[in-house]
Amino acid sequence: MTERARTAPAGPAKQRRGQDTVDRLLRAAFEVYRDAGPQGFTLPAVIEASGVSVGSLYHHFGSFDGLAATLFIRCKDDLLAALTEAVRPATSAKGAVTALVSGYLRWSAAHRTEALIIHASPYAGYLRAHTERVDAGRAPRVAELLEFFGPRLAADGLRPLPPAQAEMLIMGPVTFAVTRWLAGTEGFDLEEAARTLPDRIWLSLGTVPSGP
Repeated sequence: MTERARTAPAGPAKQRRGQDTVDRLLRAAFEVYRDAGPQGFTLPAVIEASGVSVGSLYHHFGSFDGLAATLFIRCKDDLLAALTEAVRPATSAKGAVTALVSGYLRWSAAHRTEALIIHASPYAGYLRAHTERVDAGRAPRVAELLEFFGPRLAADGLRPLPPAQAEMLIMGPVTFAVTRWLAGTEGFDLEEAARTLPDRIWLSLGTVPSGP
């Protein structure tokens, strides 16, 4: 995770201690996930790595699932922040699609553990209990990205898509590619995908005609 996600805010001593404990648990959880993978990501492993009591974990996160969901939200926010920065210089919809797709793939290559947390977590039970919190955490970033794309699609002569459809067409192939890479699919090259997928995805958007 980035320093932004790990740094405790200033405040009263008790508040700082509480934030220090939260950050300590999240760092330990990340390290356990990195070193042991999803199968080794367990409450005893995180407690041992952090040196924090079970009671303190439950006090700050409500449950181990709450800790896992918070870790997912932090990693997802790091990804969405990187994507937002990647698309900002784009002056056209095609440029934005290229920046978004290649940025997602290259961010994943540089942040394998975070990418694994993001792509493995939807299949884990702990997110189902925290759907509202997860959705609330990603909504502002996703809205900013979609608002960025809408006017540029129209300027390039394409009909703006409903947000869910745009997200499916753009992000669906990208997340599938990262999932294949994380699974260690033989012969799958993430850099090659970063070079070829943007044009293919742009073509899929281009099949939506302009007009009423």
